[in-house]
Amino acid sequence: MNTAETLPPKPEILLELHNVKKYFPIKSGVLKRVTGNVKAVESVSLKLYKGESLGVVGESGCGKSTLGRTILGLEDLTDGKIQFDQQEIQDLKKKEKKKFVKEMQMIFQDPYASLNPRQRVGHALDEVFRMHTDMSAQERKTAVMDLLTEVGLKAEHYDRYPHEFSGGQRQRIGIARAIALNPQFIICDEAVSALDVSVQAQVLKLLKTLQDKYNLSYLFISHDLGVVRYFCDRVLVMYLGNTVEMGDVSSIFKNPLHPYTQALLSAIPRPTVKAKKERVRLVGEMPNPANPPTGCPFHTRCPIAQEVCKVDKPEFIEHRENHFAACHFPG
Repeated sequence: MNTAETLPPKPEILLELHNVKKYFPIKSGVLKRVTGNVKAVESVSLKLYKGESLGVVGESGCGKSTLGRTILGLEDLTDGKIQFDQQEIQDLKKKEKKKFVKEMQMIFQDPYASLNPRQRVGHALDEVFRMHTDMSAQERKTAVMDLLTEVGLKAEHYDRYPHEFSGGQRQRIGIARAIALNPQFIICDEAVSALDVSVQAQVLKLLKTLQDKYNLSYLFISHDLGVVRYFCDRVLVMYLGNTVEMGDVSSIFKNPLHPYTQALLSAIPRPTVKAKKERVRLVGEMPNPANPPTGCPFHTRCPIAQEVCKVDKPEFIEHRENHFAACHFPG
């Protein structure tokens, strides 16, 4: 038997980032001259495969939400390349980008803020089809009712206003809007963080069901490591706009390489006393992204930092199979 025939098929790359940067200029003086930059995202490179869920974690201010908004074009790219379905999209004009709107969508943390409180939910979802399809009014209404049913709501909810729904139901409406145009890729930006735990489980189950049904790829941005462990296939850890570690969920949670990842994981509550591990406490706060430290961006808070960490920025390289880290002393 040919051994090549027994190997599983190589996963297809849907999204690829090459040294993506997003800087926000700092302007001062009467003439508003640029005097510096807030380096929100610094040289991020990654691959997202079709049908995969990639979790992005890190403290508030680490750049994970800015990364998501930059991928979608909601923030202008400062430098780097973004490839979607084998096509570079960072330099496309508005008309050329329009076709990618159908393929790339976003689910926001606060669905109520993204809905017009004076507009019935059915009409809000109808706008998606009216703007991007040639459907008749009756066809659009039927499609919207099918969408509501798809996400666990009822067709009769078509005529209700956003304030008549619970938080979990409003998030289902946000999901319905995201999947309306049959996208390949959805960014979930803290999509369940504002929900009760029981409702979180229901929404995550819905997202999993939709992923299996439509082969969706998710970039799942979250600060809840427990949710990421349950939902995602791989994890990307960010600190001060930089990628510090990336790998399979099991590898990251069982054998983290970077001291920052180890500190994050040690803060997860343990269900039993026996399972309790020593807490890795970080001293100080995250440095100002407008004036990041030299060398390793984490060295000012790292418990194992040495002199080389203050001078040389470590490369983001593979230390174990499919497990990458940017650390001089990975452990």
